[in-house]
Amino acid sequence: MRFQRRHLALAGAAAAVLSTLPTIAMAQAAAWPTKPVRLVVPYTPGGSSDIIARAIGPLLSEALKQPVIIENKAGASGNMGADQVAKSTDDHTLLLCDVTALAISPSVYPKLPFNPSKDLKGVAMLAYSPHMLVVHPSVQANNLKELVALSKTSKIDFAVTAMGSAPHLAGLAVAGATGATWEYIPYKGGSQAVTDTIAGQTQVLMNGMLATLPFVQSGKLKVLGVSKATRVPLLPNVPTLAEQGAPGFESGTWQGVLAPASLPAAAQAKLSAELIRIIRMPDLRARLASQGAEVFTMNPTEFSTFFEKERKNWSTVVTKNNIKLD
Repeated sequence: MRFQRRHLALAGAAAAVLSTLPTIAMAQAAAWPTKPVRLVVPYTPGGSSDIIARAIGPLLSEALKQPVIIENKAGASGNMGADQVAKSTDDHTLLLCDVTALAISPSVYPKLPFNPSKDLKGVAMLAYSPHMLVVHPSVQANNLKELVALSKTSKIDFAVTAMGSAPHLAGLAVAGATGATWEYIPYKGGSQAVTDTIAGQTQVLMNGMLATLPFVQSGKLKVLGVSKATRVPLLPNVPTLAEQGAPGFESGTWQGVLAPASLPAAAQAKLSAELIRIIRMPDLRARLASQGAEVFTMNPTEFSTFFEKERKNWSTVVTKNNIKLD
């Protein structure tokens, strides 16, 4: 009888503790953040990730009632900034990047100092922007077929945001499908690659539409195709690359926010909800759409599934092309 009473008492105490866990989690979520939040963009200013970060920064600061500091930390194809966030322990340092580029890194860099699948966790996917294949206006090609033919008779430099990046692998995939030949010139970010292509120092560029469309509209770059399954409404007369000799080809830049694996689940859920609410705001959605970016949201679970699928898909491309970087 005494044993039964003791057992019941312990069970009651355990139940009491368990019943307080949701309350504790809610309290943790309500308390977070307790200081300014750093949003690390692992590329140079002016690229797709940077544009998204600066669009949501003020609104996120208002929602969280804390300053949101945008920090550009370029280097190693975005891995330098990602590594900084992965190793952060303050629960207030986040990463906004091209998710596909991050998913590619483990396959391309054998000595990557962090494990994206284990050291980082997805918070929210925000937007998708298809890649655009553009050339300097002086290039004597008005479509992919003409560019492929030109590449076989002339030296063409293909600017890539970074070796091993999604635009780099997209360029390899297009070349493999069409027989194009060009030399890849690496940069530390999309903005620098765009600048040099505008200047004529490189002739061809594959880059996110969000960061590239303004230069097409101003005539500083000439677009030959978009890497989307269907034509984009902003450029109805520009054919997809799939229509031009690269069957089924589709690529682009997916902007999402990640956090260190140590970020409490309650804070992750709160942050995810706020980010998705903000990016879906009609004014912001319309502004991004006018620049070629589609608001495309995912919660943490969907984000994780997408990331692992991308990692496996691009691993196949990396292996096929034998790409390994130090």
